[in-house]
Amino acid sequence: MQPGQSASSYSEIALATPEENRGSFFEVLLVFARLGLTSFGGPIAHLGYFREEIVIRRKWVSEQTYADLVALCQFLPGPASSEVGISLGISRAGLLGGLAAWLGFTLPSAVALIIFAYALNALGTGSGNNLTSSGWLHGLRVVAVAVVAQAVWGMARQFSTDRLRATITVLAGIIVLIWPTGWAQILVIAGAGFSGRWLLKAKSPSASIQAEREILRLPIPHRLAIGCLITFGLLLGLLPLLSQTTSSQPVRLFDSFYRSGALVFGGGHVVLPLLQAEVVPPGWVTNDQFLAGYGAAQAVPGPLFTFSAFLGAISKPSPNGWAGGLIALAGIFLPAFLLVIGTLPFWNILRSRQVFQSALAGVNAAVVGLLLAALYDPAWTSAIQSSKDLALALAAFGLLTIWKWPPWLVVVLSAVGGLLLSLWA
Repeated sequence: MQPGQSASSYSEIALATPEENRGSFFEVLLVFARLGLTSFGGPIAHLGYFREEIVIRRKWVSEQTYADLVALCQFLPGPASSEVGISLGISRAGLLGGLAAWLGFTLPSAVALIIFAYALNALGTGSGNNLTSSGWLHGLRVVAVAVVAQAVWGMARQFSTDRLRATITVLAGIIVLIWPTGWAQILVIAGAGFSGRWLLKAKSPSASIQAEREILRLPIPHRLAIGCLITFGLLLGLLPLLSQTTSSQPVRLFDSFYRSGALVFGGGHVVLPLLQAEVVPPGWVTNDQFLAGYGAAQAVPGPLFTFSAFLGAISKPSPNGWAGGLIALAGIFLPAFLLVIGTLPFWNILRSRQVFQSALAGVNAAVVGLLLAALYDPAWTSAIQSSKDLALALAAFGLLTIWKWPPWLVVVLSAVGGLLLSLWA
């Protein structure tokens, strides 16, 4: 903090590496663009890709900080993996770094889905109906199992280190498997935090974690954070009113996708019913188009929320095409930006305190349990359908964990393996 700066004006966000090792907008953009081109398998798999690239390979943040960010984003509505990516970008290169992380991770799949919308209009809806049964796509689902398993293994070794923490991990996984909703995740994390606060209160952060918090300071004005939270609430309340009182289709389109991004917990596939209710009953998109676009969204890397770009591009009322796709994309992701920027400063204040560290020890153990549950559903249930699939998953897991092959190469090999297995069958 500079001399004369008020402590109440800024939050000292200690999230990564020393000040002299700060990154740039273009560095973050390139790293996340590669992730956006290779991160298949849905939001839980994305957390595994992020951990491997950002924590293990590049060491931008520690395991502790990464787990804290994952826990925060599980609390927030919206696309959890994208929110983690934005947070990681902010930790590396400030607010512009957050924008770079979102652009790099989101645009590859968004552009691909907008192009698919044009192709579907030209060729007919039936041209997209067989996407979900492609052999190469099944191989990408299989590699997601390996990526999630790698993340669970690594984070369990870090955060489920004793009997109590391991118990919290197992209980979290059991509860989420029995009650697979976004609200269940929030309640599990809250319960784990309460348990950690009282049962792990004798534990204190390690010296290395304390040093990390002291070395890097990334000032974010409190007024900006509060302004983002106020803007989030105002848009959530005012956009429906504007949509009802105006005949502007751009406002209606933006409102529909903003509410979808602001009201869904758990991200990923959880948002699909909300989106379907917003675009199919009004006649903007047919149900066949919706299902074809969903198949395409599973076939591309990056966040599933980019499905919004397809829906905006293929919708019947103008604006559609590129303009509609960008409006829908901005609408569904804007809540994530406002919430991440609005909560990170206050989250950091809490996580730097001894009492809250005890709660975070329980929360981090619960996050491992959430990942463990996701390893089964949706990763395992959607991918492992035969012994050949399991063999491919084990091979991918070995390449990632034993041989330390880069994830993008394992993804490519798994897609080829899935195609060969489909021809073999």
